[in-house]
Parts: sequence; structure tokens; C-alpha cells
Amino acid sequence: MTTSFGTTTGTLTPTDPKIRFQSFTGLKSSNSIALTRNLRVFPLPFCTPTLIRAVSTPLKPETSTAEPKRSKVEIFKEQSNFIRYPLNEEIYTDTPNINEASTQLIKFHGSYQQYNRDERGTRSYSFMLRTKNPGGKVPNQLYLTMDDLADQFGIGTLRLTTRQTFQLHGVLKKDLKTVMSTIIRNMGSTLGACGDLNRNVLAPAAPFMTKEYKFAQETAENIAALLTPQSGFYYDVWVDGEKFMTSEPPEVVKARNDNSHGTNFPDSPEPIYGTQFLPRKFKIAVTVPTDNSVDILTNDIGVVVVFDEDGEPQGFNIYVGGGMGRTHRQETTFPRLGEQLGYVPKGDILYAIKAIVATQRDHGRRDDRKYSRMKYLISSWGIEKFRNVVEQYYGKKFEPFHELPEWEFKSFLGWHEQGDGALFCGLHVDNGRIGGKMKKTLREVIEKYNLNVRITPNQNLILCDIRSAWRRPITTVLAQAGLLHPRYVDPLNLTAMACPAFPLCPLAITEAERGIPDILKRVRAVFEKVGLKYGESIVIRVTGCPNGCARPYMAELGLVGDGPNSYQIWLGGTPNQTQLARTFMNKVKVQDLEKVFEPLFYYWKRRRQPKESFGDFTTRMGFEKLHELVDKWEGPVQSPVRYNLKPFADKETYEAMEELAKLQNKSPHQLAMEVIRNFVAAQQNGKSE
Repeated sequence: MTTSFGTTTGTLTPTDPKIRFQSFTGLKSSNSIALTRNLRVFPLPFCTPTLIRAVSTPLKPETSTAEPKRSKVEIFKEQSNFIRYPLNEEIYTDTPNINEASTQLIKFHGSYQQYNRDERGTRSYSFMLRTKNPGGKVPNQLYLTMDDLADQFGIGTLRLTTRQTFQLHGVLKKDLKTVMSTIIRNMGSTLGACGDLNRNVLAPAAPFMTKEYKFAQETAENIAALLTPQSGFYYDVWVDGEKFMTSEPPEVVKARNDNSHGTNFPDSPEPIYGTQFLPRKFKIAVTVPTDNSVDILTNDIGVVVVFDEDGEPQGFNIYVGGGMGRTHRQETTFPRLGEQLGYVPKGDILYAIKAIVATQRDHGRRDDRKYSRMKYLISSWGIEKFRNVVEQYYGKKFEPFHELPEWEFKSFLGWHEQGDGALFCGLHVDNGRIGGKMKKTLREVIEKYNLNVRITPNQNLILCDIRSAWRRPITTVLAQAGLLHPRYVDPLNLTAMACPAFPLCPLAITEAERGIPDILKRVRAVFEKVGLKYGESIVIRVTGCPNGCARPYMAELGLVGDGPNSYQIWLGGTPNQTQLARTFMNKVKVQDLEKVFEPLFYYWKRRRQPKESFGDFTTRMGFEKLHELVDKWEGPVQSPVRYNLKPFADKETYEAMEELAKLQNKSPHQLAMEVIRNFVAAQQNGKSE
């Protein structure tokens, strides 16, 4: 039998219907970890009877002669020639969609195939593209490019995500290569924004010029570079092999190439990932003490920079095992908070990260994708066994976790000093959706003043590097587009989040982004009804399915779609995102939410302890008692009916306002206060804060 390598595709062209070649079978752990090889037989790929791709498969050590069960996606990855085939052929076919294997592979390139679920009949296929922006950093040129692409090839809007990236919806298959290559040629990338590999690395978005924040951002960028795929599949597919690589710090290159403890596949195009990449998505966040703007405990790895008294970085605390996704009515799936792994010195962080990734790569489940996240591996093993295995790849023992101060949620909204003489302005964007007049105005401001921007993990936008003289004109023009100072935004909106859900997400069970505006108005109306003040707020997050993209399981009040127009209600998260919520009720119809909200908020108002948050209140009271209060609820004690004439000149004005308020599902007082706040905001625009 003879074989020959294709000169352009890098594939093997066999003359025999089967071909034997060497395949990695995983990394074995003992006193030392040795890479083993054996010969295996692979049938030809199902789509291409004349071609076969060489593989290098990181499987768990085999305990029997039987082939381990693997999910279909694992087979697609194995036969893909490092995430190329058949996607590199499918994007050129005349159909509006791509086949099943390509649908899985294109995720590694930063895209999902979708269709409009509002339409009936023939499916209208399109693609969502997601960018990769470590720490949320977006250069001026890339922002303007994404803004243009949204109008030319998308649905006219940009979506800011909970992982500090852009999502561009509605791109047609025939335009994919144009859009992808345009992003690449304008300082952007979508490589690894989806798929079974490291996703976007989070870091605090605030562009503070302090040692602490700059070092956290730098660390996030280095981790992102370390875990970026190396085999070139992304550039082969979208820019015909042309490389757009930025220079990497030498410490990143050194850490990636180091194989002192068996973390790598020698001579593989993917030294860390191999042909199989990771069992599932992998999420990492980096932050500084006290700053929990990144939801640090929800990530597979949470990295916290530890500083000395002079603000000099000394090392890192590491959390492992966080994750939000779950499946309804399968109690073996669950959200989980990260737990303490240990501390590493400053120079070791990249090696420690790689050791954790290698442990999940070689031991995470590949048979059932519901259980493939690292949180299930740690839950199965326990943290001690997990730490011991990671230490074999790391080559050292982890030091004890350093004590940290209490976490705080920081939004960075409003105007702030950067620390270098410039200002930054954090803008609240409801659910991260930039469109209409807001999109046009942001484009004008960012282009006119040549501003760089950053995306926050709470779906907001930060305008950076603003001169003091620009503050007043920028404030004025932004307010005219509805981008107000946070003091003029309902506090409920400031911390709320929702995933896109309908109409384009294929996993959505019910509404999220389109439903949350009305839900927040209804919560505000209940607040007023039970006597809670306008300045009081709770963290509300809504998702259309249980996968948890908007991290609802960390909210004080989480609504998770569990049927058409129906939500599962989660209670017990905290304002600083350090406690996991729990399921309170199932199958609550959207029209019945007040029946649950009213008693909960009424008794929070009357029975809470001083400064007790809603989440802490629900935990202290206990769900049994709360269920009893909800079941027996007959409405708040009514005081004698009277007109609240304070905001109105006369009874007729009140009644007219009442009619208008009914059309907007608000109380007359709520609508009047909105009008007054908007008027005051208009008068205040441009004045010194």
C-alpha cells in the first residue's frame, strides 16, 4: 500500500479503502506522565470516499480493549483535518445551510448556524458570528468595522455579550467568507469564540491605568494567546491561508511549547489541543481582589491576581469548576460555583492554566456532552483528586490559597478617571442590543473622537480615552440617543441581563431579550404596589433555556425558560454574585408572574433585616416558608383609596395620565415619574456631574 500527501490540502490519499496510521491514545499518569502511541484502524470519512485525514487523538487511558464510547461531535472533530473538513467545502455549496458535521465545526471558527423561528414553513437560515476580545478590548477600527458589517450583512444591530464580545446576527452563508475576512483584516478575530476550546477570556473592562488592572488585563491576554489554536485552520478557511498573527510575548511561546510534564502532543499542529480539542467549551476569567464584574465563580477557571502592599503582583489564586449550563428535569446536571484550587507564583500562571486544561482534555467525558464540562469531572473526583492530577501536569504542588477581601459587583457605568489624565464613560445598554438611533450616535461619537471601546460582562459598553474637554458634548449627544447617565436609568435595568433567545437561538424555549423589558416594568410596578422605593433594586436575569448564557443561576431573581411562555423561578443569588440561586418554582406562566412577585417583594419589604438584600432574605426565610406565603397570598393590605395628586395639577390630569399608563402597563405615578426623570435628564445633559 502506498500513500501520498496532497500538496494543498494536507490530506492522505490512500489506494486502499482502509489505512493504518499512528494515533495518540492519551496521556497516562503515574510517577511520570508518558505519551503513548498505538496503531488503530480508521474507516474512511463518511463524506469523502477517497480522502482520509491524519489524526492525533487525546483519549483517556484505555482500561479495556473495547473502543470507548464517544459522542458524534468527537467523530466529526477526528475526521475534520483539524477543523477544516467538510466546512471548507460546504461554505461554497449553493444551499443556504451547511451539513451536520460543518454545523459543529463552524463553532470553532466562531459561528453558529441559525434560522428564524418566528417564520413558519421553509427555514430561513443565517449565521451568528461572535468575536474574540480578551478583556472586552475593542480597537476603534474593529468597532467601526463591526458597525458597518451589521448594516451591510447582518440585521442592522450589534449584540454585546456576557463574555465581553460582539455577536453579529443574520449573516447569510454566501456572505460568510466576506464578513469573516473583513473582521480578520480589521484587527479582529472570531477564532475560538465558540466550540470545544477556550472561549473569550474575561477581565475587568474598566481601563484604569493602575498596576492591578493593567496586570489583570495583560494576564487575560496572555492566557488567551496561550490557548489559541495553532494549526491554522481558521485562516485556511476564511483568508485562504494568509496569516494575520500578532507578535506573542516570549513567555507565552515558551509556556505553550514546554512539555516537561506531558501536557503536549509532540509534533502536532495543535500541541495543547490535539485533534480532539477539549470535551466541551472552556471558560476562564481573570480579575483583581474585590472586583467581581466578571462573575469569577461561574468559570471553569477563575484567576485572581494577588498583590503585595505596594500594589506589585506576586501571584494568583485559582478557582476551578464553575459553570452554569444544565438540563431541565435532569438532576444530574446542575450549575456549580468554582472552588479553591490553590495559589501559584506570578511566573507560573501559564503553566498552571495549561495543566488544568490538559487534565480536562484527557479526563473529561467525551461520551455524553451533557456531562462534558470540567465541573462534572471535579464533582465526580472531588477537589483533592483533581488537584493531585493537575499537579502531575504542572510539576509542582499548589500553594495554599491566599485570603481575599469580600467581592463586590462593579458596573463601571458613568464617568470615571482612567488615571492617565483621560476619562472613560460606561454606558448602560439594555440587554447589550445596539441598534437604531443609539447605534448611529455611538458610531458618530466613536468615529469623531477616535475612541477605543471595551465591552463589559454585563452587556454594557465603555468609551475609553476621552479628553476632559470632550465630556460635555459627548454627554449631550449620547443622552439625546437615550444613552443616559446611570442616575437616570431605572436601577432594575442597570443590573438586569437576558440572553437573545427567540427568534434566532435554536435552543430557546421561551422569550428572554424580547420579554425582559416588560418583565422589568412589571417588577417595578409591583415594587410600587408593595411600597418599595424607586432606588431599591434586585439582580434579575432571564434566559430562554436552561443553558444559562446570561448566568441566571447567580441572580437574586432568575427566570429560566421551561416551556412556551413559561419560566422556572430561581431565588437566592446575591448582589455580588457569590452565592448560587436555587429552584423555587417551575412552570410559572408569564402572565402569572405577579402572583409570585407580589408576596415575595411584600414580605421582603416588611420582614427584611437592615440592609438585607432580596437574595439573602429568600435564603434566610427558607423556601418552605416562602411557598407558604405565596400560596396564601391575597394581596397587600389596602389603605383607603385616594388620588395621589402630588405629581399632578388636578384630578383630570391624573385621570388622563392613568389612561396613558394603562397602555404602557404602568401605574400613573410610575409614568409620571418617568416623564419627570426624563425631563430632568434633558436639562442636566452636559452639566458637571
